[in-house]
Amino acid sequence: MTPAQRNYVNAMLMLLSDDVAKHYYDPTLHGVDWQAKTAHARDQIKDEKSMNMAMSHVAALLDSLNDSHTFFIPPPRAYFLDHGWTLQMVGNACYVTRVRPGGDADKHGVKPGDQVISINGFRLGRGNLWKIEYTFNTLRPLPQLTLALRNPQGEDRNATLEATFEKHQTLQHLENGDTFQTIELSEEDWERRQRIQMQTYGDELLVAKLRSFMFDEGEANRLISNARKHKTLILDVRGNPGGSVETLKLVIGGLFDHEVKLYDRVGRESHKPLVAKPNHHNYDGKVIVLIDSKSASAAELLARIVQLEKRGVVIGDVSSGSVMEAKEYSHHAGTDIVTFFGASITDANLLMTDGKSLEHVGVTPDEVSLPSADDLAKGRDPVLSHAADLAGVKLSAEDAGKLFPYEWPKYDAF
Repeated sequence: MTPAQRNYVNAMLMLLSDDVAKHYYDPTLHGVDWQAKTAHARDQIKDEKSMNMAMSHVAALLDSLNDSHTFFIPPPRAYFLDHGWTLQMVGNACYVTRVRPGGDADKHGVKPGDQVISINGFRLGRGNLWKIEYTFNTLRPLPQLTLALRNPQGEDRNATLEATFEKHQTLQHLENGDTFQTIELSEEDWERRQRIQMQTYGDELLVAKLRSFMFDEGEANRLISNARKHKTLILDVRGNPGGSVETLKLVIGGLFDHEVKLYDRVGRESHKPLVAKPNHHNYDGKVIVLIDSKSASAAELLARIVQLEKRGVVIGDVSSGSVMEAKEYSHHAGTDIVTFFGASITDANLLMTDGKSLEHVGVTPDEVSLPSADDLAKGRDPVLSHAADLAGVKLSAEDAGKLFPYEWPKYDAF
């Protein structure tokens, strides 16, 4: 590291430390001695030899609050590394759920249904998977990963993945002091990715796949309007990371004929309830919500509200337990060419109507239903198949697994 780079990381540390002290929802910071923690991080940065390791101390400072929505957002990289797979906790084990055709995982024989015991020596579990993915994918992207795997037949082996390396534009150029250029998703492509996907089965069942809660009012109305034509609505929010509270209110408002309290928002200086007003043409049929370990934030709130209000049944795996409200605080460095960094900082805790928070707890489904390693290997979805059966519709696990094909991200979408 050059002296200029070290000063740059120290500036990141102090700016984000001040942001947390000013804006974090709990002014006591859970009893953490924040000044001492910040000073310790600065001392560690003095001895580091690389930017990546120095920035890791900034990330560790924010992580010391043990808050799912408070984390460091490092400067964007001039490259993207793709190992060609997706991972997920199923119950208490981590599995490969998808493999990109032709990607490095595919070339090394990694298959859906393989259990991942460890990555670079770190054993995987519900408590650390997200940290390992954040560290190796975002904070310190590693071109090489060493895996300990177990296939569905119980056979163990090791594999080493070499990531696909793709360059892309990350530096943002200021023009006339107030505008910048960068590579982003096109508005059309972004909206397409937020679109609710639906499949109907006569007048018995509508299955709706909600990939996020970032769709607009028109899309929410389309969902409820289509649902009213069917006796049962399955809301599949597996893998849904959450999104807008306003979008959540629209969905909840379409499921009830009366005002529903979602939660109490507990901020630094306020404590107020959040309610959803009913849609005048609400859906009054049967509701089934599907969740898994990657259902987070607004997706978890939806499932828990359905449980607490006794509006339907929740099926699947215990959810993520990442339920807070946060704002992003951004900063930049440089003059002619400017790079951006920042942090997501929690500004409110959310207490459900039973007085409890879902943070680090998640939603326990009314009925636990998990795919097996063999199901993952063969692309079957027994969870959706079972939910359809509860609605009186025969849908095989094989057909359910083909219903909403996964779309791999494109490199130029960064």
